[in-house]
Amino acid sequence: MDLGVDERGSGRVVSVVAELPRLVVVVGSGGVGKTTLAGALGLRSAAAGADTLVMTFDPSLRLREALGVGEEARDTEIEIDAGKPGRVAVSLLDARLTFDRLIERYSSGAGVRDRILENRYYHHLAGGLAGILEYMAVERLFEVAAESRYDRVVLDTPPTRQAIDFLEAPARIVEFLDSGAVGFATRAWFDSRGRFRPTSYLGGLGRRLDGYLDEVVGLDLLRDMVEFFQAFEPLFEGFRARASEVRRLLTSPETRFLLVSGAGEDRVPDTLFFARRLEEAGHHLGPIVVNRLHPSADSAGRGRAKQSVDPGRTDGRRLLIQLARREAAALEHLESLLSEDQVLAALPLLPEAPTGLEGLDELGRLLEERLGVA
Repeated sequence: MDLGVDERGSGRVVSVVAELPRLVVVVGSGGVGKTTLAGALGLRSAAAGADTLVMTFDPSLRLREALGVGEEARDTEIEIDAGKPGRVAVSLLDARLTFDRLIERYSSGAGVRDRILENRYYHHLAGGLAGILEYMAVERLFEVAAESRYDRVVLDTPPTRQAIDFLEAPARIVEFLDSGAVGFATRAWFDSRGRFRPTSYLGGLGRRLDGYLDEVVGLDLLRDMVEFFQAFEPLFEGFRARASEVRRLLTSPETRFLLVSGAGEDRVPDTLFFARRLEEAGHHLGPIVVNRLHPSADSAGRGRAKQSVDPGRTDGRRLLIQLARREAAALEHLESLLSEDQVLAALPLLPEAPTGLEGLDELGRLLEERLGVA
C-alpha cells in the first residue's frame, strides 16, 4: 500500500512510516517517552495517508493528554482533527467496560448475561484482579483487528514488565482454559440448599467443618466463584479462539515492535533483555529508538560529542557535556551489541516536551528522519 512520499534534498524518498506494517507495538521501560512517541508516530502515519488508530493499554492514560481527548475515549474511538490526509483516532482501554461488553455480546441470553454481570465474584474480577488489564487488552485488540477499519494501528503499552504480561496473555488464557482448573471449578460443589457438598453428609461434624471453612476461606466467596464459572463456561471456547487469533497476530509479519529505550549505559541491559524476549517469543522486532539524549551529543545520534570542556566553567555546562559524552558512548556500546541489520535511531532531549498536536507532529517528523538515516 503506497501511503505517500517525502521530499528530502534533491530526491524523492518513500516515507519510512508508510513502510511500517498494519500493527506497530511501542514497548519499553517506564519513563522513556513511549506514549509520546506512539502519538507522534500515529500523526505521521496519518500524514502518509493511512487511516490510523492510536491505542493505549497504559493504565496511566498519558495518551489522553498528549492527543487532547477526554474520558469519552474510554467508551469509543475518538477521531481527532489532525489536518492530515489520513484519519487519526484514539482509543483508551477500560478493562471493566471491555469485560462488560464481552459478556453482553457473547452471552446466550439475557438470563446468562445478568447472572454473570450481577455475580459478586465477577465484580471483583472485572474491577482490577491482577492480569485482567492484559486479558481485556487482548480482547480489545482482537476487536480492532477483526473490524479492519484502519490501515494502521499504533499500540502504546505499559512499561516493560506489564508489556510482557500483555504479550504473554494470549498464551496464558489458552493454557488456563485447556487446563483442568476450569472443569474443577465448574463442578457442583454446593447442593440446592447452598450447603457445601463434601461436608453435607457428615452431620454435625460437617456443619462444624462448614463453619471452619467459612471462617478461613469464606464459603460465600466460593459460592460466588462456582456460580461465576458455571455461568461463564459457555463463553470459554470463544475466549480461547480469540486469544489464539491475537497470539497469531502478535507474531505475524504484519506486526512490528518498536522498542524505546532511555539514554545511558544503565539502560543497555534492559533494552537488550526486552529485545531478546521479543525475538525468543517469535515477535518481529523493528527499530530500536534511544530517546532523550542530551543535545550536545552528535546530532545524528551516532558517535561521541566533540565539544571541548573549559575547566574554568562553573555553570553546569561541563556536567552536561560529560553526560552527553557518556550517553553517546552508551549508544555506541548498544550498537556494537546489535546485529548489523538492526535499525537503531536516537532522538535528542527536546527543550520542552510536546504537549499538543503540533509538538507531537514535529517529534514525529524528527523520528521519521532519524529512522530514515539510521
